[in-house]
Amino acid sequence: MIIVTGGAGLIGSAVIQHLNQIGREDILVVDHLGLTDKWRNLAPLRFTDYLEKDAFERLLDSGSTGGRLPGCKLDAVIHLGACSATTEPDATYLIRNNFEYSRKLALTALTADARFIYASSAATYGDGEHGFVDDDSQLPHLRPMNMYGYSKQLFDLWALRHGVLDKIVGIKYFNVYGPNEQHKGEMRSLVLKAFEQIGTTGTLRLFKSHRPEYGDGEQLRDFVYVKDAATMTLHFLQNKDVGGIFNVGGGTTISWNRLARAVFSAMDRPVNIEYIDMPESIRNTYQYLTCAETAKIHAAGYAESVTPVEEAVADYIRNYLIPGKRLGD
Repeated sequence: MIIVTGGAGLIGSAVIQHLNQIGREDILVVDHLGLTDKWRNLAPLRFTDYLEKDAFERLLDSGSTGGRLPGCKLDAVIHLGACSATTEPDATYLIRNNFEYSRKLALTALTADARFIYASSAATYGDGEHGFVDDDSQLPHLRPMNMYGYSKQLFDLWALRHGVLDKIVGIKYFNVYGPNEQHKGEMRSLVLKAFEQIGTTGTLRLFKSHRPEYGDGEQLRDFVYVKDAATMTLHFLQNKDVGGIFNVGGGTTISWNRLARAVFSAMDRPVNIEYIDMPESIRNTYQYLTCAETAKIHAAGYAESVTPVEEAVADYIRNYLIPGKRLGD
């Protein structure tokens, strides 16, 4: 049995679809569907059981997770569930949801001798002062710029200081985009937001730069298509001899302008960008550059190349957004 937390989310549903493609359906999906339409992401997928996050956590606390699927050996826990809002103000909520819950799951997996793969975050790198190198020894030196990033770093540090980081895998996802992100609200990717804006107004609004070394719309991000992110994640399910922190990203930088042009092209619309002031509330914590160092994951045996951004955006828009499909449809 494989437990996938956050299984109805963007990356989680892509991971389950990939597991289905390789013949795995013995999956317990854990998520919190609430009032969103995340359930639509699950509809095309094949899995054995589903549990709401609160019910699952009660099972963890009672030590009875093994009884949920009698006779099934726990092979792996792929822990992708988290509060991923970088603007979430409730630090206590983030600690409980992103740190304490992760610690419970890690201990459950380690006790069962099961593979534990979890989502850390590129937000732990902060402003990039110490680079974006996935070196475990550098974890104590990182300074996240928001509470979300710090809640993720806390678990990375816990695993390092308790000597278990080399037995598990923490993945620092960079800017992931693709099918099945409609439920994410303001945390949706620019691709989806742009598709909606352009479809309605013919124009896309981007933030101006407030640093002289970057032009408007030339702020840089490392973008990775969700299909690639899922493949990179599941590389560690098959390769159980490696552990530690690994970046999952494209390994290169893409400007907001280039991403925007890819969206206009995929929609067969002329480029029409309007630059607006960045809200003062986020100017001091805004990242102008992120770029994943990917040498470590390649050294761990991952040999596939990532999908070029123009190709990925075209696939996303033409095969999913325009026809209204989800992964697996």
